[in-house]
Amino acid sequence: MLQENHTADALVLSDGTTTVSYVPSAMPRTAQVLAIDGPGALELFRAELPGWKLSVTPDHGEVLLSAGARLKRHAHAMRRDLRADPPPPEWAGLAPEAPLRVVACDRPAPELLPAWLEAFPPDHPDRVSGDDQQVLAELLQPLLTGRVLGPMLECSALVVDAEDRVAAGLVINDRDGVPWVGDVFRRPAAEFAGLGGLLLRRALAWLSAQDWHEVGLAVTVGNPAKRVYERLGFSVTDTKMTLEIP
Repeated sequence: MLQENHTADALVLSDGTTTVSYVPSAMPRTAQVLAIDGPGALELFRAELPGWKLSVTPDHGEVLLSAGARLKRHAHAMRRDLRADPPPPEWAGLAPEAPLRVVACDRPAPELLPAWLEAFPPDHPDRVSGDDQQVLAELLQPLLTGRVLGPMLECSALVVDAEDRVAAGLVINDRDGVPWVGDVFRRPAAEFAGLGGLLLRRALAWLSAQDWHEVGLAVTVGNPAKRVYERLGFSVTDTKMTLEIP
């Protein structure tokens, strides 16, 4: 018989042989796994949390994957300290060469979708599954409206071309008091190279001027963008797997 107990903010499941503890997240049917003790963790989760997405350490992730869980994402969390290493103030005025120009990130999600799809082709490690409507409904619209990570901050921005089409974008959300890079993308054509870094530099300078203390983001393991973030002063603070329980 399964038993569910509350320990502080954590929930504990046990069948007498295996015990797991987890904390539900703000998003529906998602949770962070705190501990696993025993061989039957996946069956406990399958019985109580079928279809849930769990954030786990790589060690716990390997245990659950070997038992039949599905890997959704393996990602590094990264942070940049804006107090110990403030960005140059002149970054705030960086601009692309004409005819490209920076504009506010205030356009509807469908206007961002073509550039996002080009930035994340099907073989990209950060491409989310699903068709165009799923990308809009489950990623872009929730980010822009603040439903996932929190309110979008003013330093979010787009770069548009001579035809006023979105060429690149940066969405930064207020995630429980920490600015969080919800997404950054650009069209892959050569004339748009460097736009993601430009938007990030502008945002870092703005956040520093507004007295924010740090900025966070997540990048999928194997994504070459990690090197860009490192050059901008971000460092890895944690590595987690996101798994789906069958």
